[in-house]
Amino acid sequence: MTLILHAAADTSAAAQGRPLELFDTIVSGARRVLDLAVQHDARVLLTGSGAQYGSLPGASDEDAGVVETYPGACVSNSANSAYGEAKRAQETLAAIYAQQHGLPVVMTRCFAFSGPGLPLDAHFAIGNFVRDALRADEIVLHSSGQAVRSYLHGADLAGWLLTLLVRGQSGEVYNVGSDEAISVAALAQRVMERVSPGKPLRILGQPDDSSRSFYVPDISRARLLGLDIWTALDQSIESMAAWASLKGYGN
Repeated sequence: MTLILHAAADTSAAAQGRPLELFDTIVSGARRVLDLAVQHDARVLLTGSGAQYGSLPGASDEDAGVVETYPGACVSNSANSAYGEAKRAQETLAAIYAQQHGLPVVMTRCFAFSGPGLPLDAHFAIGNFVRDALRADEIVLHSSGQAVRSYLHGADLAGWLLTLLVRGQSGEVYNVGSDEAISVAALAQRVMERVSPGKPLRILGQPDDSSRSFYVPDISRARLLGLDIWTALDQSIESMAAWASLKGYGN
């Protein structure tokens, strides 16, 4: 059987600044991929995003991650939801193609990732921390650092997506990511300890529990297929620093 893994979408901050173009690219692109799959009798994996869930509930670092059946969604009357809403729309397209053409489609909702190759000068906090740990005199966190994230290593991500493409249940949705929650402040501290011990960390933002962001998946469904977090966060951070040094950071 022909296999298609569709992961083509611009997730950069610049793309977020062009919401109409971003929305159209994701939705029309997904439809072209699904049309191609019908022509070639293919099995498809679509990469979605945890952003599809909208704002996630969470009161502490120990909270359980979001499950695939969580009914929350993006704020549909906000242009800032273009990315998440487009990813939701591509899942609806997949369901339509499955109904009309019998197309086998596996859907994923991807969270946050780490490892070599992740941009260090973009909107990825862990990449910025590794960069500053190598190049700056200190790591400065302009927020309060209360936001909670989790990180799956890129090599693990590749293994997950290929496994889900081949063995995932058609029509099912799978969260893809780590369920090991960590606050952004603790992440900055972890990066500093692994990359540049003794370098100071300054947190400029004031704590505000009312606006605390939480973005962590429940991965129980993926674990039923034997998927897991195979690369520890410390190892992922160290691999990022080694890759960045090869690229000239810290020189």
